[in-house]
Amino acid sequence: MRSLMLIIVSILLMSVSCTKSQSEKMNSSESAADSVKWAIVIHGGAGVISKSIPDSVKQVYLDALNRALQIGTKMLKNGDHGLDVVEKVINSLENDPHFNAGKGAVYTHAGTHEMDAAIMDGSNLQAGAVAGVKHVKNPISAARLVMEKTPHVLLSGDGADQFAREQGLQMEPQSYFDTEHRRKQWEQVKDKESYNRDLKKDPATYFDEHKFGTVGCAVLDTYGNLTAGTSTGGLTDKKHGRIGDSPIIGAGTYANNKTCAISSTGIGELFMRHVVSYDISAMMQYKGMTLQEAASKEIHEKLQPGDGGVIGVSHDGSVVMVFNTQGMFRATANSNGRKEVKIWE
Repeated sequence: MRSLMLIIVSILLMSVSCTKSQSEKMNSSESAADSVKWAIVIHGGAGVISKSIPDSVKQVYLDALNRALQIGTKMLKNGDHGLDVVEKVINSLENDPHFNAGKGAVYTHAGTHEMDAAIMDGSNLQAGAVAGVKHVKNPISAARLVMEKTPHVLLSGDGADQFAREQGLQMEPQSYFDTEHRRKQWEQVKDKESYNRDLKKDPATYFDEHKFGTVGCAVLDTYGNLTAGTSTGGLTDKKHGRIGDSPIIGAGTYANNKTCAISSTGIGELFMRHVVSYDISAMMQYKGMTLQEAASKEIHEKLQPGDGGVIGVSHDGSVVMVFNTQGMFRATANSNGRKEVKIWE
């Protein structure tokens, strides 16, 4: 009798163990099915963006973000590498006169256009950037060539333009970058002392009522690699030679496969002082924070309301679009079917 009881108990234990094992496999399978194979996030600048703008104007920006998102998602679905995706997505925004990058770059105090851009490969921490270029149609493409064709990270001014020309990139006269709405924007502020105040005294007021049209993109590709890129025309009426955070690795742009890929937009001087993009990565790597936790702490606790925002994607495919301004032009999509295109909170 005792032997029979032992056999029954043994059979019951085996059944429970089998059921548990099957359950664990199912959960593991479901988890794998839910994992993100690729993800992309885009921004077109953050700042004071009034909700009262005409629907027609709002639609222009939403359409542009949708086009850029479609370019990126199609490439990622096809298995393209993150560097290619980031470059092409940003190219599309640089070619759109409504954003402050490439064709729509703002005017400097001298009435010229000076553009900055950077790109970074999270798989090996390689990066390239250009600053103060005046004739490169697509500065993000020049930044990538700096990374791939030189031992340097950052080229600036005439030297950067000359390098881009030697590499066969399309060059344009300064007049190509002219747009009527940017000229009007510049003429409204170029002689106003209140606008040209010292940034150290009152940066928030300096940027009041002027949205930041910098563009950026961060990607997790199907190979598990993270890439980030940023391109900008800088500040309206900026001093000749001024460089913001966009081409500064760790400030406006950063990518590391261990943590995340980040592109920033806002008051460049403040993003440089706080080394915003790298700081978010460091909080993830050394404090074990999630991307959402790190980005929120950076934007909402370390920076002040109105300073700007960031977009980012983590090594696990999670995405953030965090800002402390009135709005941020942004879009995101992933392999699980998520898609968002927004301006306000």
